[in-house]
Amino acid sequence: MSGDTAPSRWRRARTVVIASLLIPLAGCVAAPTGPDAPAVVVRPAPETVASASAVAFAPLRGTTADAAALAHPSLAVKIDNHVEARPHIALNRTDIVFEELVEGGITRYVAVWHSDVPDELGPVRSIRPMDPDIVVPFGGLVAYSGGQEQFVAMMQDTPVVNLVFDYDDTGLFWRADDRPGPHDVILAAAEAVRRHADLPAPPVQFAYGTQDPLAAAPGVQPTSRIDAVFSDARYPSWEWEAASATWVRSQEGAPDFEASGDRVRATNIVTMRVGIDWSYGEVPRTVLVGEGEVWVSAAGRTAHGSWAKPTRESPIALTADDGTPLRLAPGTTWVELVPLEGSVTFTP
Repeated sequence: MSGDTAPSRWRRARTVVIASLLIPLAGCVAAPTGPDAPAVVVRPAPETVASASAVAFAPLRGTTADAAALAHPSLAVKIDNHVEARPHIALNRTDIVFEELVEGGITRYVAVWHSDVPDELGPVRSIRPMDPDIVVPFGGLVAYSGGQEQFVAMMQDTPVVNLVFDYDDTGLFWRADDRPGPHDVILAAAEAVRRHADLPAPPVQFAYGTQDPLAAAPGVQPTSRIDAVFSDARYPSWEWEAASATWVRSQEGAPDFEASGDRVRATNIVTMRVGIDWSYGEVPRTVLVGEGEVWVSAAGRTAHGSWAKPTRESPIALTADDGTPLRLAPGTTWVELVPLEGSVTFTP
C-alpha cells in the first residue's frame, strides 16, 4: 500500500453498529443513599422499544449493506471472453472485474462476487499464471475449469480455496446445453459460497469516496469515452452514461450485453498499464507485483496517477499525481490490465 492509510481505516471502521434503547422511567424519585439503603432495581416500562441493527460497508464496493448479508467469503471466478462465450452470465452483479490478456491476443476475466452472489454464473474457463497475484488479496474462493498443470499448481499453492471443474464431483459445475463447448461451463455460485460460509469476508481493496470522488483530484479531465487496446483482436471501450451514472461497455465496436439482456456496465473504470512476461511461451503473464501508470475514471471524469502492488498478498494501491489517494465512487469496478504494447485513449 501507499503511505495513505485510508484502506486500513476502512478495515477498522467497516462495521458500524447503530443501536437505540429507550427506557422510559415513570415516577422516578430520588433513591435513598447510605450503607443500609435498599437496592433499587429500575425496570423498563412495558412500552419500552429496543432495537439494534448492524450496518456494514461492503469491502469490495464501498456501499452500505446489512452486516449479516456480507458475512461470507468472496468468490473469484475465471470467466471466458471468447466471442462464443458471450453473452456472459451475471457480470453486472460482480463487485470487481479484472480484464487480462491471454494467448492469441484475446482477453479473459477474473470476476469477483461478494455483495451480490448469483445462483449461477459463467462461462467458466481455465486458470492463467497471473491469476494468483490477482486473487490472493481477496482470500475466500476461486473457481476455474482447469488449466495447464503448472498454472493449476500455482493457484493451489495459495491460501485461497480452489474449486476446479476438472476435479469436481459435487455438482457445483455443469455444462449448459445451449452453449457451445468448451465455452459452456456454469458454476452454482451461491451454493459454492454457502458451502464455505465459515470463511471470512474479503478485506477492502480500494479507497472509496463520494459519488463524484475525482472532483478535486489533480489534473482531472472530463471523459465521455475510454478506449483500450489489448491487441488487434481485443479493444474494449466504455462510454459515460449520465442517466444511469455508469460506464457502459462495448467490445470490438459492438455493445456488450450480458445474458440478462442488460448492457454490461460499471461505476468505476481503473485502467492500469502493465508489463507482460513471456517466459511461459505463448501464454502471456501480466506482471502485477510492481508499479506503473494508472487512470481512474468515475462520474464522467478521469484522473491520472500510479498503481503499486509490492507483494502477491498486497491489494493494489492507487495514488494521484500529487501523492493523495485516488478514490473510487461506491459501486462496481472494472480493472483494465492494458499491456504496455497496447494503448489507452480518453475522449473528453
